[in-house]
Amino acid sequence: MPEHIGIVACSSEGAALCYRTICAEGAEMLGAHAHPEITLHTPSFATYMELIEGGDWPGVGEMMLASAHKLAQAGADFLICPDNTIHQALPLIASRSPRPWLHIAEVVADEAAARGFHRLALTGTRWLVEGEVYPEKLAARGIAYMRPEADERQEINRIIMDELTYGIFKPEAVVAFQRIIGRMKAAGCDAVVLGCTEIPLIMNDQNSPLPTLNSTCLLARAALRRAAAAK
Repeated sequence: MPEHIGIVACSSEGAALCYRTICAEGAEMLGAHAHPEITLHTPSFATYMELIEGGDWPGVGEMMLASAHKLAQAGADFLICPDNTIHQALPLIASRSPRPWLHIAEVVADEAAARGFHRLALTGTRWLVEGEVYPEKLAARGIAYMRPEADERQEINRIIMDELTYGIFKPEAVVAFQRIIGRMKAAGCDAVVLGCTEIPLIMNDQNSPLPTLNSTCLLARAALRRAAAAK
């Protein structure tokens, strides 16, 4: 049997997209209508946001660890987190985790290296793009990166937190992302990391000025490959 995937969820929209991707694409590896067993756990998003806004990353880590223990008790063989931002806390609790994790930034960096990209535009919440979740994984593979400007970070963060996490998708948000990604393309980037699991709900290869690295789908597919390898 394929391995049992545990999803440590944070925001509902990103977690739902990751879950749907695993289920929808499982048939390609496992047969019609098939997908690995999946268990998802999420506490209140508000509790996560209170800790994130207060800069309490150890507290974020403890929430992730609590989910990990519940998922392990439910039978999960390994864990994924379809939320880029809270990966900042993963190193704080990884050694105490009851199950191994697939790291979303490692999955994206591997894909970027495989496709021969050299300089990536980073998009995501302000906590994500100002942190080291992606830079350290990209640097390990010799891939450069560019962060949005300060005002661009604020605009992206507002769209994510005030619109996308609520399931609100506006044409104006697409235009804003196109403008920001287009500027980073002009500055030498050859691909863009959709480094928030909600961004792929509005941006893709068809409407982006740069090829996209869809962190949500890439993580889901990596989880599928790992789960199917145990079959």
